[in-house]
Amino acid sequence: MARSWGEFFGDTDTADESAADQEGFFSRLRDSLGKSRRALTDQLAAAAFDAGDEEAWERLEEALIAADVGVPTTAELVRRLEARGEVGELGAALSQEAAQLFGEPSSLRLDARPAVILVVGVNGTGKTTTIGKLAQKLREHGRSVILGAADTFRAAAEEQLEIWAKRAGADFVGSERGGDPAAVAYDAIEAAIARDRDVAIVDTAGRLHTQTNLMEELAKVRRVIERRLEGAPHETLLVVDATTGQNGLQQARLFGESVEVTGVALTKLDGSAKGGVALAIAHELGLPVKLVGVGEGIDDLRPFDARDFATALLT
Repeated sequence: MARSWGEFFGDTDTADESAADQEGFFSRLRDSLGKSRRALTDQLAAAAFDAGDEEAWERLEEALIAADVGVPTTAELVRRLEARGEVGELGAALSQEAAQLFGEPSSLRLDARPAVILVVGVNGTGKTTTIGKLAQKLREHGRSVILGAADTFRAAAEEQLEIWAKRAGADFVGSERGGDPAAVAYDAIEAAIARDRDVAIVDTAGRLHTQTNLMEELAKVRRVIERRLEGAPHETLLVVDATTGQNGLQQARLFGESVEVTGVALTKLDGSAKGGVALAIAHELGLPVKLVGVGEGIDDLRPFDARDFATALLT
């Protein structure tokens, strides 16, 4: 059964969703990964997989790379399949090995009070929307939340985050356009402490990840957070747009070098044929995928479940 929000938030009572709700999300996840799954299966459907046929292995490698699994991760999956000896039903075997590549499930670290979550990612990935949906889910599970709008450069960023704060019943901290992002992050933590809030989520600017000044700015935001509250940020989530494929892997690598990313939220799977990048991020960078988004609705953001994702992608 898919992971629940209760498990993801570390609640003692995790029976917060019915089997029907979780099954419904799996159906949406499978639909969202349809393009990615076809990128794999179309190249393999011509003939039954024969482990003794070198051309069959080559077709498999090409199919995995076409789904943006990446060369190193493809090589590891193939190595694992070859080590089995008898592969059996290819989709099921691939799904099992892929789920193991994702590693153990990883939840949000919310044991501190306030727990500080720094959210980073390039513009257009769905970063602010992801923050809003996460805030709403936290509130539904009894957590008090404050949102800090440290993206002070994009005209609509603060307004969009404030709308989400109101929708989620969360407090909001912003600044004037062009203000110091690190100062906003500091003020958000100050407010969370003063108001005794459970979680502070800090949004950040997302100009092109190739710009050195952005990375320096994000590093500064992180340093200010660290100085204000010992152990913070407790989570640094990178939001990755699945449609960017291997470019998303490069984003994860560069952001990780600047701000010590602790996990990934993978968005826009419903428009992507490159869902395999989740495997590449987890295997090549050792970063856990923590959240997955399959649409615009509040219930289309869910805790990542490796077994469900691998099944939906590969079978």
